[in-house]
Amino acid sequence: METDRRLPSPDDLLILLTVARLGRFNAVAETLGTTHTTISRRIIALEKQLGGRTLSRTPRGWELTALGAEAVRAAEAIEESLGNLRCALARDADPLAGLVRISTVDGFGAEFVTPALVRLQAEHPRISVEMFSATRKVSQNRSGVDLEVVVGHTDVSTAQSIPLGHYVLRLYAAPGYLQRHGIPQTADELSGHGFVSYVESTLLVEELGHRSTGLPDPRSTFQATSIFAQVEAVRREAGIGLLPNFMVAGREGFEPVLATEFERRLPIWAVARPEALRSPRVQAVVSAIQAEAAARQDLLAS
Repeated sequence: METDRRLPSPDDLLILLTVARLGRFNAVAETLGTTHTTISRRIIALEKQLGGRTLSRTPRGWELTALGAEAVRAAEAIEESLGNLRCALARDADPLAGLVRISTVDGFGAEFVTPALVRLQAEHPRISVEMFSATRKVSQNRSGVDLEVVVGHTDVSTAQSIPLGHYVLRLYAAPGYLQRHGIPQTADELSGHGFVSYVESTLLVEELGHRSTGLPDPRSTFQATSIFAQVEAVRREAGIGLLPNFMVAGREGFEPVLATEFERRLPIWAVARPEALRSPRVQAVVSAIQAEAAARQDLLAS
């Protein structure tokens, strides 16, 4: 008779859920306040208990296998049950009470998603939010989040894409940088300048990187995975940066470069699985983000 397999640890299942949400062990370790090695060890232990691989490595990060998707569904049920228990203990009558998990690009997330969710939470105090910054394309197999806010073109058959509008990327530099290095008058002249952008080797949304712009190779680069680090690098005169217009337009310390010759306009979407959109909480979050983007469309798309 085969020895009974011990049930997997709920903690390990929840770690797998976070990996499914973020896609990378380093990001999971930072979120959970532990180390990459610990996350890897816990996943290995979980896979031993389950008898197979839960994750496969792809250029976009870790993706769930069929077994991993089954395990994540169990983890989601655990979190849903814990959320229901939390509401019951609080004797909460608000139908929007509970946890909503959102993955979003960080600049748009800070400027538009955050105020929308804070306002929604003020109206419904029993809503809890977990927001994860991730600049990536939507995945056919993504699990662990209720809603993804993504940039660029979507091609999904298992989820619903909800348009939030477009935003504009333009070239900016600090006044002091332009005084020292000169103001380029044509795109070709950018080859003599430093350039600030995303780390190309880790970039999952090609439209955000320098390589896809058609601009000449710069003299030097300052690359960062965080758009906030890029904005700060431009402000501190590291070079000319390809930045979201809504983050810097009109701010002191940022001068437009080739303003009439170059811009990039990208669509932004909220994407969710049909089962997630059946949740009143998720519906309310989508509506709040849509309202925020619509109310500030002049800033978003200017």
